[in-house]
Amino acid sequence: MSAQRIIVFSRTTGFRHDSIPDGVAAFHDLGAQAGFAVTATEDPDELAQALPGARAVVFLSTSGEILTDDSRAALRALLADGGGFVGVHGASTTEYDWPWFGSNVVGAVFDGHPALQPGVVVVEDRDHPATAHLPERWEFTDEWYNFTSNPRPRVRVLASADESSYEGGGMGADHPLAWCHTLAGGRSFYTALGHTSESFDDPAFRAHLLGGLRWATDQPA
Repeated sequence: MSAQRIIVFSRTTGFRHDSIPDGVAAFHDLGAQAGFAVTATEDPDELAQALPGARAVVFLSTSGEILTDDSRAALRALLADGGGFVGVHGASTTEYDWPWFGSNVVGAVFDGHPALQPGVVVVEDRDHPATAHLPERWEFTDEWYNFTSNPRPRVRVLASADESSYEGGGMGADHPLAWCHTLAGGRSFYTALGHTSESFDDPAFRAHLLGGLRWATDQPA
């Protein structure tokens, strides 16, 4: 499997984030920084053709049912062969009709969010390239996604939300926001952050994404 190429997939059939073009541009920059060629697409047939030989795929604020049978099979094959997955924000609002995606690829399924507002991310694990640069309490503005179940028993939680720092939290004292795991065979990293266009210009958030990409591709930080 080539170590030189990643795919950024941002198709939506549900809510579409205005920040997607900013995220695509950021991943072009981050890919270059990490030594990867980046292909961005919203075509599931192109995705199915591009995944074989890729090092990783990024699902960037995807939503709804976005994959074909062929692209589902190609994603399974990529991960079974040790490829990487990076899910950003809306990736957890994706492929509700394919439960394996939510439980084994992302690690959790979206369950609503309060209004966009500032809050505090609690960095639990700084022994990871996605969080090593962050303070223990990281002030951020986002939608503070809730999930249908807590993924902590099945994943390595890297950061969580301090629900006392914003209004409308729905998971209580234990609210994971970013994590990693190998439930689908390859390395998967997910962050619930990334709603706003401004976040993709934030050096700390870009380093968070780059660290997740490096981990998912098993690349030294």
